[in-house]
Amino acid sequence: MHFTRRRLVLAAALAPAMPFAHAQPKAPAAGKEFRDVQPPQPTDAGGKVEVLEFFQYSCPHCYTFTPHAESWQKKRAADVAYRRVHINWDNSTINHTKTYYTLEQMNLLDKLHEKVFAAIHRERRRLLDPKEIAEFVAANGVDRAQWESNFNSFAVSTKVSRAGQVWRAYRIEGTPAVGIDGRFLTGPSMAGTLEGAIVVMDTLVTRAQRERAKK
Repeated sequence: MHFTRRRLVLAAALAPAMPFAHAQPKAPAAGKEFRDVQPPQPTDAGGKVEVLEFFQYSCPHCYTFTPHAESWQKKRAADVAYRRVHINWDNSTINHTKTYYTLEQMNLLDKLHEKVFAAIHRERRRLLDPKEIAEFVAANGVDRAQWESNFNSFAVSTKVSRAGQVWRAYRIEGTPAVGIDGRFLTGPSMAGTLEGAIVVMDTLVTRAQRERAKK
């Protein structure tokens, strides 16, 4: 399966005829179900294993993957730190990235992250114009003036810039993708199914935990 930023295809992940039991081998293979990150990237999770979910609000496959990722987060081990990194390939969708980091800045992710996804993919709203975004969050109980202040703040701009540095360092070519401890990258396109990606994530996290324990 060819998986690029311009042609985001998950035919295997969406094919109902493919049973999960046959979609994922027990031992994921480097270069197939995952790839090594070269060079390995520093992490921001201290002594924990860092898991990064690379996504875009505009990506339908990210929207489909979200319930799986959310379920995985709830069951993750105490020594695993999970965070998302929003990607925009160019400035055409930079306001989606700004939206995500404004939600993070204002501690609104639990309230509005899934609603933004739903608005784009179920209600067919673009949410790219700052005024439309402000109207959307205001309709969901957020003070519009505070939103606009944060949306245009240096703090959010810094987070947007940092996100760009991170996904480029990981050499992300398509979404959704998941980075494990600065060393591995997987995702549904590599694992073959949405569920298979979770299995590979578990395997790579366990590997990272064991290797950290040896140090």
